[in-house]
Amino acid sequence: MVLRGAPWQVGLGLALGFPGAIGAGYLIASQLFRVTPWDPLLLSGATLLLVLAALIGAIIPARRAMRVDPMVALRYE
Repeated sequence: MVLRGAPWQVGLGLALGFPGAIGAGYLIASQLFRVTPWDPLLLSGATLLLVLAALIGAIIPARRAMRVDPMVALRYE
């Protein structure tokens, strides 16, 4: 249940951030010398880093939630 929401949030972030990164690249390329607005290696590296950080950020609470005894969790509610 904890891990269900993470892929949707990462996908939404990538869907909004990828075109934004390309647009920002074009703005930066117009101001700086020898800067390419479309660098596939850099964009794929940033995407991989984001997905890895989101995976680690989702696994830590999921592992913590798996370790809780269901009876103890029900008593606190």
